[in-house]
Amino acid sequence: MMKNKIFALCAAVLCFSGTPAETQQLTRFAVVDLSKVYLAFFRESQAVREFEDQRDRVQSEIDRMTREIQALKTAQLNAEAQGDRSQAVRLENEVYRNSEYLKEYFRLKTAELEDRKQKLTQSETFLGQVYDEIRAIAESEGYSMVLNLKENTGILWFSPTVDITDKLIQNMRAKGSRR
Repeated sequence: MMKNKIFALCAAVLCFSGTPAETQQLTRFAVVDLSKVYLAFFRESQAVREFEDQRDRVQSEIDRMTREIQALKTAQLNAEAQGDRSQAVRLENEVYRNSEYLKEYFRLKTAELEDRKQKLTQSETFLGQVYDEIRAIAESEGYSMVLNLKENTGILWFSPTVDITDKLIQNMRAKGSRR
């Protein structure tokens, strides 16, 4: 009888000792910088070259306007130094108008470029390929969730070991060369 109780106790301990470890599941997270993936993956595409050309044209125009404003400020200082108060006031007003125009131009063009960049990164083909590869990496490495690093303001800190961006780029390039 005592032998049966000891046997039953040992059997119960063995049965329940493995259960908590088997039922406990760790949640693993990963992060991806989709804009970095976009830049690496589509750098050579026609759409990206057009976007970069537009961005460069906007920057050139901003640089040109900035040089004009600087020249006007220099002329204003020279007019003040020569005692030509009316010319100095006229130049000061022109500097103000041009500066305000530059601010508005910069704001509008930055918004326009950002909108175009976002549309490029959200194309169905691009997103489909990225999501398929993210799913494959997550499933093979045991991640329960993958977050977009740049668009999630809830991420306050993460370990670089959970950043799968470079692996994603590497896998997509490898698959691209096989197509």
